[in-house]
Amino acid sequence: MGSCKKCIVKEFTAFQTLSSVELEEVSHHKNEMCFKRGDVIFREGSILNGVFCVKRGKCKLTKLSPNGKNQIVKFIKDGDMLGHRSVLSEEPVNLSVVALEEVRVCFIPKSDVVKSIHANKHFSKSMFKLICHELKDVHSKLTNMAQKTVRERLADTLLFLDETFGEDAQGYLNIRLSREEIANAIGTSTESAIRSLSEMNKEQLVSLFGKKIKLLKKKRLKTIGLRF
Repeated sequence: MGSCKKCIVKEFTAFQTLSSVELEEVSHHKNEMCFKRGDVIFREGSILNGVFCVKRGKCKLTKLSPNGKNQIVKFIKDGDMLGHRSVLSEEPVNLSVVALEEVRVCFIPKSDVVKSIHANKHFSKSMFKLICHELKDVHSKLTNMAQKTVRERLADTLLFLDETFGEDAQGYLNIRLSREEIANAIGTSTESAIRSLSEMNKEQLVSLFGKKIKLLKKKRLKTIGLRF
């Protein structure tokens, strides 16, 4: 099991504020886990006894609606932390996390997180800023859902995926999503998402190959996605 002190991913989390001694203690208590595509890392309503730091891989955060449909609330990448709001509030998690590919995470017990918050003001401040930033993202997403059309939300989401995950060697988005997952991310039906993607493909804004999507005209997509 690797040491937290040598982990590059920690530089993107609140754990970068911990001292070498504090990181060494966390290393002794953490547990590394591996999940395959489709595996549920934790489910909505669960009680968590620690936080998850994503070492490698991509996940989706989903919320189950009253009609049984899973809305994708957020995408997770290397270096992101999961479960911290539930741990700090001592409440059940209100979202599920599902692996989109093979994912490796480090599970850090709640006792280590709480101890670090009390002992290290920089860690405490970093965690506070993280939660505030996530609240800001939630507000932005709610505004987009209320004010933007399906086409605008799709353009905005495609640009976000490009900025977050980058492109592969062939220029396609470095994340593979089904049409249903895209629909769940932009808050529409699968049929509507397919129709909007097909229209963008015909307009040569994007290029489609199975689950692969290549953004051909990013400036045009920005104009569409940032109308409001």
